[in-house]
Amino acid sequence: MAAVGEPSSESTYWGLPQDEIERRYRLVREAAERDGLDAVIVCGNEYTGFEGAVTYLSGFVIVHRYAYVLLPVDGDPAIVFPTEARYVGEHGTTWIDRQEFVDRPGEWLADAVRGKRVGVYGMDYVMTVRDYAALQGACELVGWDVAFDHARMVKSELELASVRESVRINAEGFWIFLEHFEPGKTAREVLAPCEEYFVAQGCGRWTMDMVLDGPNGSALPEFKIASAKRFDATGCVLPSLEVAGPGGHWVEVSRAICPGEPSDDTKRMLEAYDEYYAAAPAALRAGSTARMAHRAVAQGFLDRGFHLGHVTGHSIGMTMIEFPKIGEHDETELQAGTVLSMHPHAISQDGKACLYMQDTWLVTDAGGVPLAGLPMKIFDGGETR
Repeated sequence: MAAVGEPSSESTYWGLPQDEIERRYRLVREAAERDGLDAVIVCGNEYTGFEGAVTYLSGFVIVHRYAYVLLPVDGDPAIVFPTEARYVGEHGTTWIDRQEFVDRPGEWLADAVRGKRVGVYGMDYVMTVRDYAALQGACELVGWDVAFDHARMVKSELELASVRESVRINAEGFWIFLEHFEPGKTAREVLAPCEEYFVAQGCGRWTMDMVLDGPNGSALPEFKIASAKRFDATGCVLPSLEVAGPGGHWVEVSRAICPGEPSDDTKRMLEAYDEYYAAAPAALRAGSTARMAHRAVAQGFLDRGFHLGHVTGHSIGMTMIEFPKIGEHDETELQAGTVLSMHPHAISQDGKACLYMQDTWLVTDAGGVPLAGLPMKIFDGGETR
């Protein structure tokens, strides 16, 4: 196994010491026992950003199809694969000794947890229908997404090292995007060097990079896959850069680029972003709540009459989007060591202009700390580092 903080030469996850593995199991088991569960089933599939919960509890990286981790409150864990996925992942990278290859994982899991109360992470979005059907009736299934994410919300020092490495890679990706950006180039041409860099740094398939763009100094609010459309000299482009480095921790870092004059709406949105950035350190202090943080961050946008088309932020880790969400209806208390993705999605009243800039923040006892070090501004494309 690789040394702590160094990528393994034989896998895409960082080698973990035994105490980190035991810490993760302890946190999940304590939460499960608190909720009256006998076991937890964690689901993962190859959908970008949704494989990480399995990696978190097993070290296995899903390359294709899907997998489950079964973690009893008492007893040894197991990792379960469908037989068609036997060779679409490096099974030697998991630290779990019990590896099961079965035609229908749901039937195997049903036999293993029959008559028990089982929390399921991923029951709403990730678990396959056939496996859910096999489990239903065999045991009491409890949706457990929020509780699982809360159990892993506070990151260890080893995890924070992985987060910082991901941030370094992602921030460098923005500079690469900026260096290659110029009107007349296509989105594909500009994003391609970023993807090349991300893969070279060990992100592999752990990237979700899109663009928002539009004419006349404004970007439209829809996310797009980079296409052959050419950037206009009067337009505005928002690269949405989201990656996980070799440690598997997702981050989001990006800024807007406008080579001409930003529209009046865009300028007013930037004013609100400045207010968010000034308010966020205090709002993201340990002891605050997700709702309080949302209100502090959102206030400048709402005061100017803008809609928020996306949650203002969310916890982020080995799954791209984790609970708590930074929103109006979440009273979760923020804790030191929590990592948050913050990205207010400001949209004009007519829906024809938006501003969407991303940062990854660390919650500390002294306040929130932005990790990327990028200035809060709209770039014009001519900047150098």
